[in-house]
Amino acid sequence: MSDLHSINEAINKRAGRKLLPSIAVSILLVLLVWASLATYRIFFAALVAIAVLLGIRELNRALSAASIHLPFWALAGAGVGLSAATWIGGVSGLAVATAIAFPCLLVLQLPRGTENFVKTASASALVLMYLPFLAGFLILLARPYNGLERVMTLVVLVGCNDTFAYLTGVLFGKHPLAPKISPKKTIEGLVGSLIFTTIGGSLAFVYIMQSDWWLGAIAGLVTVFTATAGDLIESALKRDMAIKDMGSLLPGHGGIMDRLDSVLFAAPALWLALEIVRRAQDSGLL
Repeated sequence: MSDLHSINEAINKRAGRKLLPSIAVSILLVLLVWASLATYRIFFAALVAIAVLLGIRELNRALSAASIHLPFWALAGAGVGLSAATWIGGVSGLAVATAIAFPCLLVLQLPRGTENFVKTASASALVLMYLPFLAGFLILLARPYNGLERVMTLVVLVGCNDTFAYLTGVLFGKHPLAPKISPKKTIEGLVGSLIFTTIGGSLAFVYIMQSDWWLGAIAGLVTVFTATAGDLIESALKRDMAIKDMGSLLPGHGGIMDRLDSVLFAAPALWLALEIVRRAQDSGLL
């Protein structure tokens, strides 16, 4: 038992995370997503909206610590509005809601005067696009009749990327991928995620999406780069604001943003890929 404890502590130290709580939380989140999609898909849209609100809260607190003060309730209202508009109106609803929310957020900055206006306006735009807008693509994935299959395919892709980047990085990682942004990430971890996410994407497209394996392989490659970019961008934000985690809501992960970072960037890419495939099939090209 002491040997197992020592091994677990060594892995935790190498990866910078507590492994067992992280696995437990990940399984719980996957089950929650599956249950919401398997009952009524609108429950998933509500789940996304809640995650957006929690993420806005974390970002707002982090920005406040960096002396950038944003109107939380205005951002929260925009987050709920974008989620609802996306569920009701699809991609058009998301686009129009974003176009309305952004100028509204700017107008709400005016009573504060001109001091730091550019800083707060830019931060408001960042929060709006980073969270409610990108999260809208999760809802877009869930809207069609096969929303369960589409979202679970995303879960498989992002899960493969995160898990095997973590494992291969812990076991074989020697060369930092981006040492100034995220010292724990390694080139070996990226290679591992490329290999296993491509395999996972192929299997997911065959057995979940009932589609061609090579389409899944392409989706896997795209997911690795988008999810890794999302992870690195969140790491850059945290490093700039001198914080380790966005929050402490999820044991072994940190805050909700520490779990959403890769998903938010992978979802639009997968949605676009599935749209291209659908239109190509409709036109007889596939």
